[in-house]
Amino acid sequence: MKKTPLYERHLALGATMTEFGGWAMPVQYSGVIDEHRNTRTLAGLFDVCHMGEIEVRGPQALDLLQRVMSRNLAAQQIGEMKLSAITNQKGGIIDDVTVYKRGEDHYLVVTNAATREGDLEWILRARREKGFEKAEVTDLSDATGKIDIQGPIAQMILSEIVEGDLGSLRFYHAMETRVAGVDAMVSRSGYTGEDGFEVYTAAARIGEIWDLLLHVGDPHGLKPAGLGARDTLRLEAGMMLFGHEMCQTVTPYEVVYGWITDLDKDFIGRDALKKQKEDGVRKKLVGFELIDRGIARHGYPVLAAGEQVGEVTSGTFSPTLGKAIGLAFVPVSLKEPGSELEIEIRSQRARAKVVPLPFYRRKK
Repeated sequence: MKKTPLYERHLALGATMTEFGGWAMPVQYSGVIDEHRNTRTLAGLFDVCHMGEIEVRGPQALDLLQRVMSRNLAAQQIGEMKLSAITNQKGGIIDDVTVYKRGEDHYLVVTNAATREGDLEWILRARREKGFEKAEVTDLSDATGKIDIQGPIAQMILSEIVEGDLGSLRFYHAMETRVAGVDAMVSRSGYTGEDGFEVYTAAARIGEIWDLLLHVGDPHGLKPAGLGARDTLRLEAGMMLFGHEMCQTVTPYEVVYGWITDLDKDFIGRDALKKQKEDGVRKKLVGFELIDRGIARHGYPVLAAGEQVGEVTSGTFSPTLGKAIGLAFVPVSLKEPGSELEIEIRSQRARAKVVPLPFYRRKK
């Protein structure tokens, strides 16, 4: 398994390690529920060095990205980040990524951990096929370290060691700065549903920032958090996970990504997605909560009127809401809130109902 630059620090903190996408990652330190609640009420610190970073720059950088991204990036401003999908010829999702515009003709594409090699190959293939020789593509993944600090007091803690005013940094915007005296990029964004920041710097220096954040944040209640809490937090916030809600046979219109799909521009998969939008989708990702006791897990059958109509893609007991929740694909006839479902849990059927997403929305 691959190890992030923070691996030894996780062991020193007593983390329980697990395999994730080929990486040895901390699943928990003090416990999933404790780390989850601490992030919701105070702040949590997450190692996400396993994610991929691909730099695209040069006079044809935007042309190349417009070809591979479902989102129209033409109006993107320097310092702004955009969520987008990379789709295949049939409109299936290869990955969902964030795209940072760091300067004129200078972009950073941040990928999921399990898809980073495939994303790079896909972008390079599009570059060759369309003759975008003036777009320079560089894999910065191994050279880049990334940590996320999330939660209501994340700004207060990070402000102690960052140069510049975090208070003026808008959501889904980034600033080039120094953190703990180290050159870094900081964006106001995350994967938890809370206010928070993503911090990028050289892989060789990320440990210094991690250590100092834990030092200055400890008196305020900052705790390291693992993949377990990251998963329950993102699910409460209605956020998807690649390999669960998304894969190459699922399209943006079948999940919650219709809004980042611009059919007015030419990109790989546009024609297939245009036809699907005209014809209408047959299945849709929905959120549900259990009425009966039990916890729905990935792969559990979803039934309606006694017949199986889908499968659970993600499910957990929500520490914040105090109820079992999940995501699943169902026929479009069952997508409306209030629709009645059943989840088969170890040969027993538990009643459930479709509810609006997200399950949890922070108070601003």
